[in-house]
Formats: sequence, C-alpha cells, structure tokens
Amino acid sequence: MDQAYTEIIVVRHGETAWNATGRIQGHMDVELNEVGRQQAASLADRLSREPEISAIYSSDLKRALETAETIAASCGKFEVIKDPDLRERHLGDVQGLLFREAAKVCPEAYRAFSSRRTDQVIPGGGESLDQLYHRATSSLQRIGQKHTGERVVVVTHGGVIRALYRRACSNRFRGSILNTSVNIFHLSGDDVWTIKAWGDISHLNQTGHAKSGLEATEHLVSSYLNT
Repeated sequence: MDQAYTEIIVVRHGETAWNATGRIQGHMDVELNEVGRQQAASLADRLSREPEISAIYSSDLKRALETAETIAASCGKFEVIKDPDLRERHLGDVQGLLFREAAKVCPEAYRAFSSRRTDQVIPGGGESLDQLYHRATSSLQRIGQKHTGERVVVVTHGGVIRALYRRACSNRFRGSILNTSVNIFHLSGDDVWTIKAWGDISHLNQTGHAKSGLEATEHLVSSYLNT
C-alpha cells in the first residue's frame, strides 16, 4: 500500500434492539441483537477476504465492541483496541427514550437534540455536535498518524461517522447510515482526508439484513440522528 496515507475502514456497529424499536441510545450501553450479530458475522467474513488489516479499533460501548471482536476473530485474532473517543454522541436527557415520545417527555432536551446549531449542548450532560466533531476527528487523526501506510478498521457509531464525513467533505451528511455499513477514508500525511467508499453494505445484500440496518430513527426525525 502507498506509504503516503492510511486507509481506515470505518464501520457502524450492528443492529441493536433499541435501533429496531427507535429508542435513543447515545452513551447507553446496549448490546447487539441477533440480527446485529449476523450482520457483524457477514461483515467479518467479507473483511477476512480483503487485503490485510493491521489493527482494529472500537468504541468501548458493547454494540461496537462486539462487532469489532467478531471482525477480529475472522481477520487474524487481533486484540481490539478500545477508544472511548469513538463513542456515540452523549445525548443527555433523551437517552433511553423512544423517538416518538421524546418531544413530549423531555421537550427542552428534544429541542436541543433536534437543533441544527452545532454548538447546542443537550440538557443532562449531552454533547454538542462541535464537541462530538472534535472528539471523533481527533481520534481518527491519531489512528491515521500511528498507522501510516497500513489498513485499519474502526468500529463506531452513526453520529461519529457523520462527524468524520463533515471533516472530509466540509458539509453535513443527511442520508441514512446503515448498521455495519463500510466507509473508507484515506488520511494523508499532509492532513487531507478523502472518502474512497461510502455506505457499502454489499456484504448484507445476500443475507436479507440490508434493510434491517436502517436507523429506525431516520423515519421519525429529519435532524441529526446519532445512535
């Protein structure tokens, strides 16, 4: 591989029961459901047949870590490196609520969550989009600098992936980020980020789980969705 950049395969975790029912996760530590485990296994099989991976990083939340460990078991029995900076955005008082109920149960927190202001924090200890952006992009930058000329996997969350897209493209991604979707970034030594692949779920198309990966929340709100 060209020594001038690091290839980082950024993956969203597999599905959880809360994804399927539209419950807001944030930092809540929810494990994969059976669909999510099958999605992770399909992704792991795909990556095991692709060029060599040098390291696997993951958010320390269960849904990401289990996805990463499934990949590691298929790609050379790596020890997954846990990085709390790859966690989802902290969503404050709306965490644990159903999307369809959040506006009524916690109107102030829901308004903050739905705000397009990037400096808007969420009541209950929630982060702003700017805080998430700096945390997530700093983590990926550190990984890129450590693994120049290598190919690594990062397993994380929808909100983090949106922040990384914003760093690479200087605008917001407004579409769906599917469970176990593959998004490939090239980070060069001159601090240039390039997206080489986006939203690839070809490994799910044969399994019947492609649609299961869709964030249930995408059907309920049009603002930033971070689960």
